[in-house]
Amino acid sequence: MTEKEKHLHYLRMSIEASKRARASGNTPFGCVLVDRTGRVLWEQGNVEITEHICTGHAETTLMQAVSKRYSKEELWHCTLYTTAEPCAMCAGSIYWGNVGRVVYGITEQRLAELTGDDEQNLTMDMPCREVFASGRKPIVVIGPFPEIEDEVVAVHEGYWR
Repeated sequence: MTEKEKHLHYLRMSIEASKRARASGNTPFGCVLVDRTGRVLWEQGNVEITEHICTGHAETTLMQAVSKRYSKEELWHCTLYTTAEPCAMCAGSIYWGNVGRVVYGITEQRLAELTGDDEQNLTMDMPCREVFASGRKPIVVIGPFPEIEDEVVAVHEGYWR
């Protein structure tokens, strides 16, 4: 399996997590954390609505959970796969949690096109690369993946006003 095929495989797993999040009453976002051997350590969808937590985005919720279970050294060698580019808050939690690589399906700008003016997701126009570049760790960012965009977008169809 090529590196790109691996990325697409785990991105599709994050899409499945986003479907579960939507089905449970949350916004349709999901992510997966994978260790250096390719083992999935954690899957997470958004919990913002059902848990009444303003920081309940998939990536931030995942980072809160895994930072209790894995060392910063272990997390540095992991990859976080996520359906959409992490927002500034989620990028911050990834940075502080010490995950060394992020792979995403669609950009924050593409997400803004989907969500429009829906108050549930008034996206910030701040690429995660800028957030990470403001720090002092060389976090690798890979994305977007145009070949998976339609699959990511499909989970959002009919959700946003």
